[in-house]
Amino acid sequence: MPTPKRAYASPLREQAAVRTREAILHAATELFARRGYGLVTVADIAAAAGVSPKTVFASVGSKREIMDRIVDAGVAGSRYEAAMRRVSQLSDPREVLAALAAGTRAGNETQSTVHEAVRLALPVHEDGAALWERATRDYRAALGDAARHLHALTPRPLYDAGETADLLWLWFGPDAWRSLVAEGGWSWSRAETVIGATAVATLYAGG
Repeated sequence: MPTPKRAYASPLREQAAVRTREAILHAATELFARRGYGLVTVADIAAAAGVSPKTVFASVGSKREIMDRIVDAGVAGSRYEAAMRRVSQLSDPREVLAALAAGTRAGNETQSTVHEAVRLALPVHEDGAALWERATRDYRAALGDAARHLHALTPRPLYDAGETADLLWLWFGPDAWRSLVAEGGWSWSRAETVIGATAVATLYAGG
């Protein structure tokens, strides 16, 4: 009885496939952030990545699937989990808010192109609400965890935990960073300092 042939996976082939996917996603992110999701075609992405449209579909999928992959990579690249581990280890509210300012600044700064690609996609995406949920769900949940952590410390914030979570989203969410840095021309460092100070002053009445 003949022995079944084993599928052979070439490490070099796998590495080449990974590089191709990365090139496609990088090209798509840049195009979506610069021109907008609605004005970019798979052919545009293929040309920017130096591959054929057929390769784009085979390697990454449709334009919608590409955007989903970009969002997932952006969430992972923000390293929010490491930032939240740091926050959870702190017992001084001021230090917690300073760590939130630093952590969310780092995530928004490194992933600013992804955030812009998502922002421009929302009005024209096949399901903008689902895209926004995919992009922000873990981020917002992490800030909710931070709010609950603050309420376990002394002194407690002046607002209840739900309101504190909403305020953290207002200050540390992506819109705040974009408003100050991209629209206002602030430096990331200055924005981090002022957002953190605003959080302390509001939640603890300047104390």
